[in-house]
Parts: sequence; structure tokens; C-alpha cells
Amino acid sequence: MGVTEIRVLMPEVASKIAAGEVVERPASVVKELVENSLDANATQITIEVRGGGVNLIRVVDNGAGIPSGQVELAFRRYATSKINTLADLGNIVSLGFRGEALPSIAAVAEVDILTRTADEEAGTYLEMRDGLGRGKGQRGRPPGTTIAVRNLLRNFPARLKFLKSSATENGHIATVVSQYSLAFPEVRFTLLLEGRAALRTPGSGNLRDVLLELYGLEVAQAMLEVAARDEGPPAEAMAPLPQVSGVVSPPSVTRSGRGYLSFFVNRRWVNSRMLARAVEEAYHALLMAGKHPIAVINISLPTQDVDVNVHPTKTEVRFRQEGVIFSTLQRVVRGALVAGAPVPRIAAAQPPPPSPRVPGPTLWAPGSIEASPPAPPLAAPFPQASLPILRVLGQLSGSYILAEGPEGLYLIDQHAAHERVLCDRVRAQRQRQEVEVQGLLELVTIEVTARQEELLKGHGEALSGYGFALEPFGVRTYLVRTVPAILRGRDVPQAIREVLDSLAEGDAASDWEERLVISLACHGAVRAGDTLSPEEMRELVRQLEQTAHPHTCPHGRPTMILLSAGQLEKGFGRR
Repeated sequence: MGVTEIRVLMPEVASKIAAGEVVERPASVVKELVENSLDANATQITIEVRGGGVNLIRVVDNGAGIPSGQVELAFRRYATSKINTLADLGNIVSLGFRGEALPSIAAVAEVDILTRTADEEAGTYLEMRDGLGRGKGQRGRPPGTTIAVRNLLRNFPARLKFLKSSATENGHIATVVSQYSLAFPEVRFTLLLEGRAALRTPGSGNLRDVLLELYGLEVAQAMLEVAARDEGPPAEAMAPLPQVSGVVSPPSVTRSGRGYLSFFVNRRWVNSRMLARAVEEAYHALLMAGKHPIAVINISLPTQDVDVNVHPTKTEVRFRQEGVIFSTLQRVVRGALVAGAPVPRIAAAQPPPPSPRVPGPTLWAPGSIEASPPAPPLAAPFPQASLPILRVLGQLSGSYILAEGPEGLYLIDQHAAHERVLCDRVRAQRQRQEVEVQGLLELVTIEVTARQEELLKGHGEALSGYGFALEPFGVRTYLVRTVPAILRGRDVPQAIREVLDSLAEGDAASDWEERLVISLACHGAVRAGDTLSPEEMRELVRQLEQTAHPHTCPHGRPTMILLSAGQLEKGFGRR
């Protein structure tokens, strides 16, 4: 093979490559422009979006503005007012600092800017086309900045084809604006999507006012205050504890996904699995499986203790003392939960003393079974085979159906089993286009988040095919007329919100309908703790026997376990 010549990329090629790191989708543009407005100390920010952000993104603020002589310089790569020397990278207090946002956006879109500082008589207007400035002039405007981005990625079809529908892209944009409205409750945010107001925050400085706008009155009132407590730093801490503030939901208020965990470091919105794990571990033993809390957490710490220069999007950070951050966050969240909703404490039960007269492996007592070690495993995962005919014996703990079969004792998780039955039923009904619908005698209203509203608009026709009939009834409020029949008797608003959240968990258009079916089955199924009559248990087992995959629920968890006759014999010392 011949020698390959090394070449220096042309500036226009290098700029497009660099722009791709910053501009991943329209929401990336909104994030960068909103951060610039916040760095300019704006107290009012309006974001207007058309065509999912491809046709238009306009951000208007009342911030400090850019001096006329520096407007063109602002679009040169690595031009920034935030840092100057290498040492400044260890002391970043602004949201932006890399000097890449504006030139990256101008490299992949048409950009118009109109800006004015307080001491200038007129604003400065500039058009950026193909990364070059033209049409500079003066126009009237109050102090602040307006930036309009048009035809985003239109000249880059390879990138454009990876974008999702307008509704999906609008959902991502709504998420960005929602996050920064939580981080800066003193700023008045307005988000206009396709000509309608999707979000308006009052800018009062009260976080609960923003929560009311985003999540509704019930959540806003229920959230518990979180604040660092003077319990002393962990032993390994060599620096003062980070300051933790914000709110978390009580265990009674949950969601089906982790999309309601919002984390900010010095008010910078970040994605961090470590922080999410710390919060969720604080809820240990307080939440049902598959449920997640709502949290808005801001961590304040010295700038030298956090590295924000990790990725061009600035959504990832590194902590100098990650262990201290984790333990502090976990401790203060747990403290808020204990203070707001005391955790019941149960003393560990002491095993009864062994009887000298009973050398065998098992001693029966009312309500308990005790075996001496080494005890056989209680059960093994049920093998993938057809389900035998079962005879229902009764119910255990209001959650498990006990049934006798040819191989031994079957313990059936009634919720998982009913999920499987309902999932198969809904699939079959949908295939025949005969989904059972339940009309509501008393109409119900539901408030949704901006992201949920975009999902409603993007999948509204498909949702109606499953029995949902929702009509706009005010700002992000909908009137519910019908729901799928399997939701009969359930909390309809909560079920709809969680169905929408399940649709938001993935981007793939190919599996959203599967997520919808699974979510409907989960919400329609009997719950753990529901008392079933003998007839209801027998009918559920009969329906489970007729399903194609009776041994697992739609989430992949087992519907039953088998305590074989051999295990019983061994446990009782019969062999």
C-alpha cells in the first residue's frame, strides 16, 4: 500500500466537524443560546420554535447585549468574554466559556443577530451566512439580544436525516427550557412551539412556582425541601461539604421513568448517573419496583472542585471528590424524606431457640416456616414450556396466587400474570382494530408537561387508536373523554402521564407502540395487595394458561416460580 499523504483540513471543513460536536440537534442550539442569555444576566428570555427547530429558533432576551464593535468577533471560533488564561479553566463561573457556540451554529445555519448594550443608542444588526458576516447595520431595540437561527442543517442532509419528527424535537427543546427554568426560577421563561405557548414561568424566584407550571399543583405542593445539614463531613472529606439545595418528592409521588430527576452543579444543568444513583439510593425500600422520584437538586461547590471542561456540550462534569458528593447528596435527601415522611422502623425478628427434641430440618409454626441450613433454594426460574393445568389453592400476602400443579406448588405473581394477559389482549384487539374503549361518566381533566404535550401531539392519532380521546382544554390541559377499557377503575390522569412518560423513554419510532402497550398493561393490571376472590384467581390463572408466553411478564420478569415436589420432600426431610 502506498504512503498516504497527510493534509491539513480546509478551515470550512474543520469548522463543520467542530460544529457537529456542539450542534447535535435543535435542542443543542436552544441550550447554547439560553446559556448565553443567562450569562448576560437576562431576567426575561423568550424562545420561539418552528418546524421542530429546523425552520426557526429565535431567542430574545433583555440581557447585557454585545457592544457593536464586538458583534462580528463573537462569531469567530474561540472568541469568548468568559475566560482569558489557562488558569481560568479551573475557575469557571459562567455557563458558557469555550467560544464555540455561535460560530458552530453559524456554520450549519443562517443566523441573524440584533443586539444592544445599555449605553448604546441603537442596536447592531448582523447576518451570518456560511459562517461569514454581511449586511451589518443599526436598528432600534431595547437593551438585550435577539438571535434568529433559520434552516438549521439544511445544507447537511446526512445530519438532517438523523433528526426525529418535529414533535419529538420540540419535546427535547421543551426539556431544555424546562430544566433551565428550574435552575433559574428568578428568570421569566416563555417557550413558543409552532406558534403556541408551551411554557410560561413567572420569574418570581420561587422554585415552587416553576414546579406548578411544569408538573402541576399536586406535585408542587407535595415536594419536600432539601438542604445540607450540619452533621459533619465524611471522614474522607478534606474540603468543606458541598451545599445541596432543592426539592424531592415524597415516596407517595413517583413517576415511571427517571426523566424527572434534574441536577444542577453551580446552576449548570448536568447529566450524571452518579447523582441519580445517590438520590435513588436515598429512597431505598421506600418505592415500588419500577417507580422513580421527582427531584430538583442544585449542588454548589467551589469551582476548583468541579471540571466542566469535559465535553463540548458542557452537560458532563467531573468532581474532585466524587465520594463526598455522593454521600452528602444521599444523606441530605434521606434526611428530607425522614423529616417529611418518617420511615417506619421495625426491629429485627429474633429466631426462636432450636428445640432439642426436633433434630429434623424444619419446624412449623403458625404463619412461618423455618429450616436449618443448608436449606434448599426456595424456587428456580420457571422453565420455558407450556403451562400445565393448575388448581388454585388461595392467595398469599394479597399478592401471590398459590396453585397446585403436576410438578409441585406454583407461586404466581398476580400483577405480573395480569400484565401478561392484558398485554396479549391489547395486542390482539389492536391487530383486529377492535380495542375496547371506556367512556367516562364524569369527564376528567389532566395537566401535562411541555414534553408530554409534544408527545400527545406527535402520537395523538395512534393514541386514539388505543382508545384515548383527549381534547385541548386550556394551557397544557386536556379533557379526557374515553380511555382504553383496561384502565377502568384506575387513576386516569396518573395513568395517562405515565403512559406518555413511557413513550418518552426511547427515541426509536419502531418500539414506541410496544412501550405503549406494555404501559397500558401495567396500569390496567391488578396490583400487589389487591385481594382477589377465588373466582377471580381461577379466571386469571385460566387466562394466563391461554397466553403465548405465560412464564414472563411484558417486562421480562417471571410471572411464577415453582416449588417442586422434590424440594418439598427435601425440605421436610423425606429424602
